[in-house]
Amino acid sequence: MKVIAISGSLRSASFNTALLKACADLAPAGMELTLADISGIPLDNGDDQANGFPASVTSLADQIRSADAILIATPEYNYSIPGVLKNALDWLSRVENQPFDNKPVGIMGAAMGALGTARAQYHLRQVFIFLNGRMMNRPEAFVGTAHQKFDANGTLTDQSTREFLAKYMVSFEEWANG
Repeated sequence: MKVIAISGSLRSASFNTALLKACADLAPAGMELTLADISGIPLDNGDDQANGFPASVTSLADQIRSADAILIATPEYNYSIPGVLKNALDWLSRVENQPFDNKPVGIMGAAMGALGTARAQYHLRQVFIFLNGRMMNRPEAFVGTAHQKFDANGTLTDQSTREFLAKYMVSFEEWANG
């Protein structure tokens, strides 16, 4: 199973990118998780679209189309998803053969606060109603107090979170294939 993973954070020490890397390490045998890069996607501008889509957008759309499923880890900024993630989704929603249509999508997030991106994830689910992504409802993955669960190198050190993520990834595979 090929999974494209998208982090909604561009920060080099992102807890959400680290979360996706932990998921790759904990994924069941046979699951290949590839981290996509949204850092090169320019700000969405209809004038730019009229001249053609940027290569960073079409490349990511192709990656998503060729994947069996998508896993997104989003930070929570001001009770919602970060602008950089929304920008990438907006661009991708406009390409021909929109890549999220009926694609299995899992979401998760890590944050220093106790709620672990719960509000942002619910907003992300709303965006995917329009995109017609097939959203996994349960289990939900809210990693709170992330600064206490990852070490300085971005390694997930909290054993109970590692165990939960391993089970989440099995559930994700079963659900996406089901």
